[in-house]
Amino acid sequence: MQNRVEPPILLSRLMIFVFATMLVVLGALGVTLYNMFPLDRPQVFFLMTAPKNDLKMVMREMVPNDTNLDAFKYAFIREYIRARNEVVPNAREMRTKWNNGPDGVVYSWSTPDVYNAFTQTNMWNAWMSEIPDFEFSCSVEFETGAIEPRIEGTEYAVSFKYFCSDSNRQMDKKDYTIKIKLTMDDGTEMKWADRLNNPLGIRVSEYVIESGNGDPLDTGYLE
Repeated sequence: MQNRVEPPILLSRLMIFVFATMLVVLGALGVTLYNMFPLDRPQVFFLMTAPKNDLKMVMREMVPNDTNLDAFKYAFIREYIRARNEVVPNAREMRTKWNNGPDGVVYSWSTPDVYNAFTQTNMWNAWMSEIPDFEFSCSVEFETGAIEPRIEGTEYAVSFKYFCSDSNRQMDKKDYTIKIKLTMDDGTEMKWADRLNNPLGIRVSEYVIESGNGDPLDTGYLE
């Protein structure tokens, strides 16, 4: 009985293995080349660097996909309303997000006039001047269709429910409607440290309470 592989048979098996390996490599190269086209397709990369608070960058106008930009603006508006109005029982977190430093998201998402009006509210002054002597939290709830465009791309009406609570009681939910105007001007300067919180340079240039009987931050526990 023959118990060894003849050289011609061994060579043919080796060639089959090499040919199969080449097919796999060519297939992988084909998939890679397919994913590379079109070559002018914009790609987004995040470069982590050391903070440079003294460095500024200038935002230039771009024309992204309209649907993606609208979705970004709607998400931005929701996050702005939450950052400006929600309260958590953590003084460090509250002072970080409400101050005018590099980590102050309300500051970096607002024009100077809007942020200055924000600093006049009772709740802002309570947290930034001294820590309240009781723990409480305030929440924002959005329902379906909470954001209604007034002027496409720049002006919106935002409706939400707002309520505060502590370990002893919870206030009734109150309905608010806020008119928000966005600006994304060509040439807007941003600090390099603000780029992660506001990569497109969008800012709220107008914040008007249309219904709800005053600013949410002037009501509730501080009445």
